[in-house]
Amino acid sequence: MKRRDLFFAVIALIVAWALAALVLDKAILPTPWAVGAALVKELGRDLPLHFLFSLWRVGASTLLAVALAAPAGLAMGQLKRLDRLFMPVVYLLYPIPKIVFVPIILLMLGFGDLSKIAIIFLILFFQILVLVRDQATALRPELVQSVRSLGAGRRALFRFVYLPASLPAILTALRQSVGTAVAVLYVTELFATKWGLGYYIWYKGSTQANYAAMYAGVAAMSVLGLGLYFTVDWLERRLCRWKYVE
Repeated sequence: MKRRDLFFAVIALIVAWALAALVLDKAILPTPWAVGAALVKELGRDLPLHFLFSLWRVGASTLLAVALAAPAGLAMGQLKRLDRLFMPVVYLLYPIPKIVFVPIILLMLGFGDLSKIAIIFLILFFQILVLVRDQATALRPELVQSVRSLGAGRRALFRFVYLPASLPAILTALRQSVGTAVAVLYVTELFATKWGLGYYIWYKGSTQANYAAMYAGVAAMSVLGLGLYFTVDWLERRLCRWKYVE
């Protein structure tokens, strides 16, 4: 995505927001400049700390999901017996919306960071696992055989064939999961916590009726999701350079 396109998209969104606020003329939808003023004020208070708590939860769950799901997907793509053993279980669990596990995980792991990280981890894990497994399975046999003919063992195949071929699938899964992960983060931060953007948005809007500050929290959560999305794009340009060779 070009920066110019992003800039014009932001301008169009702000204009539409301002027109809607002027037409509605209610406190529930403040103008963009009122929210901007509230954002500047809240940045000098506790909003940055709420942002850091949310960033920690999303970042930890993402790293954990990649560390476990990517090797598991590669192993299932390489080993047919392993794939036949575990893929039926994955097919049963993958379509289930992971948000339904929120009460169970909260009861099992408590209301601390661990349960919040675990919920986001579940969402990311299955998406990465399925995409990486499919990518590893779809590798052309002649490509693998040509590398094996050079004396490469299973470890070399993993490093030089399966892992590079699966990197786009891993990054695609992360890109698809960013929006869902941030949405689930909001839900998890409504339970038994006083830190995080989800709690901040709910507290400012429902308890204090400070709608300008509430939208400032929404803007901060949008920046969090957008930052994660751009981070994935940056990783793709660094790790999958062959995709950008003209």
